[in-house]
Amino acid sequence: MSAHNFPKLHNAMWPGLVGKGADSEPGLELDTLIDLTAKAEVNGVKFDGIDIFHVAPHTNIDFTDDEVKRLAEKVQRKNLKIGSIVAPVWPPVGGGSAMGSPADRKKFVENVRKSCKLGARLRELGVRPYGIIRIDSAAGPADWVKDPVGNTKKIAKTFREACSVAVDYDERLAAEGEICWGGMHSWKDMINTLEETDRPHTIGFQADMAHTLLYTMGYNAPKSRLLPAKFDWKSKKTLDEALTKMTDALRPWTIDFHVAQNDGTVKGLGYHDKTGRHCMVNDPKGKLDIPKHAGLWMRGKDGELTKAFKHICWDGCMFPNEVMLKQQTWNDILATMIKVRDKHGWTV
Repeated sequence: MSAHNFPKLHNAMWPGLVGKGADSEPGLELDTLIDLTAKAEVNGVKFDGIDIFHVAPHTNIDFTDDEVKRLAEKVQRKNLKIGSIVAPVWPPVGGGSAMGSPADRKKFVENVRKSCKLGARLRELGVRPYGIIRIDSAAGPADWVKDPVGNTKKIAKTFREACSVAVDYDERLAAEGEICWGGMHSWKDMINTLEETDRPHTIGFQADMAHTLLYTMGYNAPKSRLLPAKFDWKSKKTLDEALTKMTDALRPWTIDFHVAQNDGTVKGLGYHDKTGRHCMVNDPKGKLDIPKHAGLWMRGKDGELTKAFKHICWDGCMFPNEVMLKQQTWNDILATMIKVRDKHGWTV
């Protein structure tokens, strides 16, 4: 049995869609991913829930109430909860760049509104007791760098408008830092964008261990690198120092957390630009000590638990279907999630 019952352990559903498609491999149905999640078990411990992607065919952006009820019932039948929801803010799925034209930014905010509405309805149905709405800038670093100051102000203005929408639905937003999102592609730029937005009670940071490792390497932002250019990965002390400096800066903003592994390289599939490569928990090339380094996000400088989020989620984005369809994959992942909770969890 697990030593603690918080944070709750969730599995992400978007790896069934992100990077899939005509130029890759077929997407995986939501039912399939829910079943694999529900069947995972380690010493009597199971996943507590899922985090979802508000994109067809998993979920309809213009959902009906009957569709939401069916989703809630489907999850409840598996004794799972729904936590965080990824809002479809990108142009290929009907959103728009947060630093784009007025029409683009309007699309961005409107899709955030639809995801907030979905989240609120799932709360009403009793299946979503916690979680945030996840966003990013839906813009690339190459476009952002053409006018860093002006584009950051545009992103912040769009984020503020999205925050106002979120407040209407009693939701909070979390911006996921990835090297592929303009204005969010380094830890320094991420903080600058959040400070410029200036809505600390409504918007925060979503940390993903695979993506934030790339932050320390200065990928797409060399001036923000924290590791030497030709870093020797055998130097665990140097890695720990870099990760500590970064997490100390971003932790006060962190309200959602993805457990993940990374081998220090990037990957992109489909319309998703290159970002931190997610690896299996037992990948020999993985650079992170997952239970140890998760603690840098879950504990403050004083070593005390922050309890800033009630659940943590595994993110295996862009895993091959062959890997994702093996039940052992999810048992191995769950075992690692349990180790994280045993080391940094609490009991209520």
